[in-house]
Amino acid sequence: MPATITVSTSAREQFIDITDEVRDAVRQAGIQNGVVTIFVPHTTAAVTINENADPTVVTDMLLALDKAFPDQRAFRHAEGNSTAHVKSSVIGCSERVIVEDGRLALGVWQGIYFCEFDGPRTRSCYITAT
Repeated sequence: MPATITVSTSAREQFIDITDEVRDAVRQAGIQNGVVTIFVPHTTAAVTINENADPTVVTDMLLALDKAFPDQRAFRHAEGNSTAHVKSSVIGCSERVIVEDGRLALGVWQGIYFCEFDGPRTRSCYITAT
């Protein structure tokens, strides 16, 4: 049974560091060696691994995504959030991380981010380890 993290976002677009929550889920599952999968079951949100030492990296990523995928008047989706769907698909809805000796085998500067593209909302994130 996967663990569920609830993520409350406060902005339309936002990256939230969920590394500690994933670590807790791995610890509670008792996994010493294996793989943890983080899955976001939303079509306007995503999950990614990137630098968590300098918060300006997240800001720069959001700026770059906005530049690469701006809102388009020609989009037809009635809800008006097509850009959020595109960003979600490009970033992706899952990540996998190796677990070694009970710890996430992330690099020194790496963190796991929940990516909100259509907030603010209350979201779920599933974590399972094998």
